[in-house]
Amino acid sequence: MYVPAQDRYETMTYRRAGRSGLDLPAVSLGLWQNFGSQDPYETQRAIVLRAVDRGVTQIDLANNYGPPPGSAEESFGRMLATDLRGLRDELVVTTKAGYRQWPGPYGEFGSRKYLLASLDQSLRRLGLDHVDIFYSHRYDAETPLEETLGALRTAVESGRAVYAGISSYSAQRTLEALEVADRIGLRLLVHQPSYSMLNRWVEQPDDEAGGRSLLDVLGDAGLGAVVFSPLAQGMLTEKYLHGVPAGSRAARGGSFSPTFLTEEVQERLRALAAIAADRGQSLAQMALAWALRDPRVTSVLVGASSPEQLDENLGALERLDFTEEELTRIDEHAVDAGINIWAPRSSDL
Repeated sequence: MYVPAQDRYETMTYRRAGRSGLDLPAVSLGLWQNFGSQDPYETQRAIVLRAVDRGVTQIDLANNYGPPPGSAEESFGRMLATDLRGLRDELVVTTKAGYRQWPGPYGEFGSRKYLLASLDQSLRRLGLDHVDIFYSHRYDAETPLEETLGALRTAVESGRAVYAGISSYSAQRTLEALEVADRIGLRLLVHQPSYSMLNRWVEQPDDEAGGRSLLDVLGDAGLGAVVFSPLAQGMLTEKYLHGVPAGSRAARGGSFSPTFLTEEVQERLRALAAIAADRGQSLAQMALAWALRDPRVTSVLVGASSPEQLDENLGALERLDFTEEELTRIDEHAVDAGINIWAPRSSDL
């Protein structure tokens, strides 16, 4: 029988999500990868329980995480019903809807029918009566924001979600969403964008948002930023410093294309790894600390293929400070690598 570590909250760093009352761990666990039906359940269980023992209270999911879609929620639901049964109120469980989950015209995007049906399905897979945060996973240009955000409001008002959030909306679309949310009486808590040393779009001025960046918009509005892919799908680890190892995520295909790893990118990765070594960190640890250097970033989402990998990532919290010299050196190599695969599908619409 699992008994959580008694000191699990003593070493984790928690940050307030914007101007809300909710604290989130600086490093949260995302179940996007390694939680499909082909992944051993005992490994999944070991990762999640290690996270809980280390004070990681936020577990991030989406309806389509797997594969197949829904299997990550089913696996975590199994843990909630067994090992974590008495810990539900100590956890922040989040899920999202926006990408394809089932066939036909109502299985993706931002309609009220899809979002609420998806949430109900997620709750059944998780074995819960509510999640803590329910996100619109991507902007839908074909559905009025009033409808998409109205569905989030219904989710909150009906008790199926405690908070509402959006993901991958550009600065301009976020401003539009905030205006609509205010008009319909919805409080948005967080935004979940991609962000890493190789994908810095959230820092870039948006002409359609009055020259403000997404981080500027979130800071002004009091929304937290929970950033995903802070390790650029594994590129910001030592694994890819000299090519694509057999059996690696890039070698398996999918969302991580080996074409991302050009010789120029590998040279930059090696330079960043040298800076990390000078700091006494791994490249992954420095990359996570770097993403957390901005106080507008509440939490970084990390995946893990083993408890040991999760421990290594959590080691980033041991050194979050940077000197101006280090940041200047990092900026020479932390440049856009063309890896924001979510941009044409959501943030740039």
